[in-house]
Amino acid sequence: AVLVCLRMASFRVDFGLLLEPLGFIKVLEWIFSIFVFATCGGFQGETTLVVSCKGVVNKTVTAAFAYPFRLNTVLFRAPDPKRCGGTWTDVYLVGNFSSSAQFFVTLAVLVFLYCTAALVVYIGYKHVYQQNSKFPLTDLAITAIIAFLWLVGSFVWAKALAEIKMSTGAGIIRGIKSCKARGTICRFASVTSMGTLNASVVFGMLNMVLWGGNIWFVYKDTNLHNQLSRIPQS
Repeated sequence: AVLVCLRMASFRVDFGLLLEPLGFIKVLEWIFSIFVFATCGGFQGETTLVVSCKGVVNKTVTAAFAYPFRLNTVLFRAPDPKRCGGTWTDVYLVGNFSSSAQFFVTLAVLVFLYCTAALVVYIGYKHVYQQNSKFPLTDLAITAIIAFLWLVGSFVWAKALAEIKMSTGAGIIRGIKSCKARGTICRFASVTSMGTLNASVVFGMLNMVLWGGNIWFVYKDTNLHNQLSRIPQS
C-alpha cells in the first residue's frame, strides 16, 4: 500500500523537512553510516616480528590482516627457505572475528540505503509522508529496530576489536612454539595502528544515540502522538 501511494503521488521537490529535526537527523544518520563502513570495512593492517634463528639474523616476518578479520587464516611464513633449520612451523594468528565485523558493516550499509530512501521521501514526497499515517508509523518501527541493532552491533564490535588487538599485539609471541626453539629469538616489532577501527566504534555509538533520539521526533509525526495530544483537550 505504501508503494502504491508513492507511485500515485506526484514528485515535488521540497527541502523543508530537512530543515526540521526529523530531516536534519536523518542526514546525520546517512553521513555517519558512511563513516562506519568506511573506517571498518576498508581497514588493512599487518603485525611484524623480528626473528633470529639458525642461519638467520634479525629477519622480518609479517602477517597481513584486513576486514573481515579472519585472523585464523593469516600466516606468519618462515623467515628463510630452510625454515630456521627445520625448527620453524607455519604460524597462524588466533581468532575469527568476521561475524562481528560483517554484522557491523552490513548494518551500516543497510542503514545507508534506508536513509537514502527516506531522504528521497522527505524531499520528493513530503506531502504524502505527512498526509498518510502509514509512512510515519513504518518509519517509527524501522527507527526503533535500527536503534536497537546499533546498540547490539556497536558493543559486539567493540568487544571483537579488543580481542583483535590482543591477537595481533606483542602477546602473540608467547603462543608461537617456533619462537621457543633452542637458538631462536623472536621480538615483536610493530602492528598497524587501529585508530580507524577505534573511530568506527565511536561512530557506531554516535549512530546508536542518533537513532535512539530520532525515535521521539518520528513518534511526534505519528497518529499515536496526535491522539494522545487530543485526549487532554477532550
